[in-house]
Amino acid sequence: MSHWVARAEDLSKRKSRARLGKIGHSGWAVRSQRGLSAPGSMGEGPGRQRGPRGPPSSGTGHGVGKAAGTGTRELSTGGQGARRDEGRSRAGVVRMVRRSQRRKLQKFTGLCGQEGLRVKRSCPSCGPEPGGEEKKGRGNPISVQLFPPELVEHIISFLPVRDVVALGQTCHYFREVCDTEGVWRRICRRLSPRLREQGSGVRPWKRAAILNYTKGLYFQAFGGRRRCLSKSVAPLLAHGYRRFLPTKDHVFILDYVGTLFFFKNALVSSTLGQIQWKRACRYVVLCRGAKDFASDPRCDTVYRKYLYVLATREQLGVAGTTGSRACDCVEVYLQSSGQRVFKMTFHHSMSFKQIVLVGQETQRALLLLTEEGKIYSLVVNETQLDQPRSYTVQLALRKVSHCLPHLRVACMASNQSSTVYITDQGGVYFEVHTPGVYRDLFGTLQAFDPLDQQMPLALSLPAKILFCALGYNHLGLVDEFGRIFMQGNNRYGQLGTGDKMDRGEPTQVHYLQRPIALWCGLNHSLVLSQGLDFSKELLGCGCGAGGRLPGWPKGSASFVKLHVKVPLCACSLCSTRECLYMLSSHDIEHHPAYRDLPASRVVGNPEPSPGAGAPQDPGGTAQACEEYLSQIHSCPTLQDRMEKMKEIVGWMPLMAAQKDFFWEALDMLQTAAGGVGEGPPTPDS
Repeated sequence: MSHWVARAEDLSKRKSRARLGKIGHSGWAVRSQRGLSAPGSMGEGPGRQRGPRGPPSSGTGHGVGKAAGTGTRELSTGGQGARRDEGRSRAGVVRMVRRSQRRKLQKFTGLCGQEGLRVKRSCPSCGPEPGGEEKKGRGNPISVQLFPPELVEHIISFLPVRDVVALGQTCHYFREVCDTEGVWRRICRRLSPRLREQGSGVRPWKRAAILNYTKGLYFQAFGGRRRCLSKSVAPLLAHGYRRFLPTKDHVFILDYVGTLFFFKNALVSSTLGQIQWKRACRYVVLCRGAKDFASDPRCDTVYRKYLYVLATREQLGVAGTTGSRACDCVEVYLQSSGQRVFKMTFHHSMSFKQIVLVGQETQRALLLLTEEGKIYSLVVNETQLDQPRSYTVQLALRKVSHCLPHLRVACMASNQSSTVYITDQGGVYFEVHTPGVYRDLFGTLQAFDPLDQQMPLALSLPAKILFCALGYNHLGLVDEFGRIFMQGNNRYGQLGTGDKMDRGEPTQVHYLQRPIALWCGLNHSLVLSQGLDFSKELLGCGCGAGGRLPGWPKGSASFVKLHVKVPLCACSLCSTRECLYMLSSHDIEHHPAYRDLPASRVVGNPEPSPGAGAPQDPGGTAQACEEYLSQIHSCPTLQDRMEKMKEIVGWMPLMAAQKDFFWEALDMLQTAAGGVGEGPPTPDS
């Protein structure tokens, strides 16, 4: 019996030795498991542990003690249990080191007690956090205002622009911090490392950062299998996007510091190893110091062979002087290769800000707008520009500035045979050079003089005009109240009035208000609008052949929503025969400042007479609905009525989500009606 007892004690000793591990050369031994009984106790008492030396003692700790003497006996461990114990012991040492570092930090900073650092989440400017006194054992709250402002700005500058804007809307303190120029300067340096100047304006760094964050050129091809919106390459050197112009093979973009970029189309290799033709995938810097640029005003990009760039260049002074002067010049480049083929320099006393072209290739007229609002013109022959020769051209004052010297022109637009001038007071003047376009625009040839084609014609408008768009034979105007007026040929419904009758005078499109951009082409028109929820949508009317109106291949006589995903910060658009382009760039200092229309000038809302009650039909809504019902009733078939109802939904002043709902519902009804019509007739149908 004693033999079995001795053998049991020996086995218990072996087990105890296997559970002990060696921790380096520090001489410390850690008991790995809690509740292990001492040798000879036969495993009784789960809370009994062995101390550093001596008999077993009861306790609830881990039993950490120092081995006696320097000649501590090293116990060999083996197997998976030993490796697990060694890992746990190392984790314990790491926890001890971290605890020591945390105590040192608390000692030197003195920011918080033993519970640790807790940052106050509420707004510092709104007083203490509600219910903070009742919270026990969580330490004293620390306000964000105790941190240095430079540190807070530095941390916030690493956030994306979208998150910085969202953080600035949380409380008054973060609104002030996120709106400082220091934060936006760091963000701008991160977005555009090569930007040397922050630009101009009241908030130059914030404006520069948002310009570079929102810049982008998007395009959607009308043909092919992939009809989705794509984005071009974005050059790091570009400081926002101000203007763009597509040509036959390439796209030109001008930024806000005067750098003109040349975006090239090229054959590239896809991720699957296929060679495909990609638009605007490579870019080069064409020139610097550019103010404006123009090309052939016709809608077809095939005719855009040359690019005319209005720029400022340093010219050497006259003989005997050492200084140089800044002079404006017009440089002509080949759109296919970007090579400069012609240059004309003006006197240093003349400063221009805009250039447009008008006329045929052999008699191309360049119209230049000065800073004082005067129009000068010169004529060149494009067929001789590639010949290496030098000649002098005559710069003359245009008749609109000669006959009306009191007018100060703010901007101008042109096509092949007509020009529109908008003054600083919002007046509009026309130049029409061919009888056919004159008849389409005004419906008569009564006042047309073929011997004096530069005589300006004033348009009668009810309010100040902000901007315009000029197509081949129709015109679009936007006034200070955000109303759209259309005039000209309406053969394909490009005026958006709901019919195909020509308009010889500006006619308001009542269901469109406050557009962001307006574009008129050969026989269709596009409007970029913004809803109440700040979502943007693209509307179009006119001819839909060739996919010009995505989602409406048959066209429309009224503005309808196109099946195009519009970028959030889209600001301008342009359409060619092959592709639709949209430019994205948000300038916080330049946006259309529309005014609210007075109640007395609302259509269908006459002046209220004394003693009369509130108007029963503000805006003529009931009359418009009756007109819509009559149009639906005149349709012969159910499918035609469905299509007409879709157009009417596009006319109504509804939110984007509401219009989408009605269009989807009408599509479902139209599909169901078509499926019922294909099968045998039923009593329900």
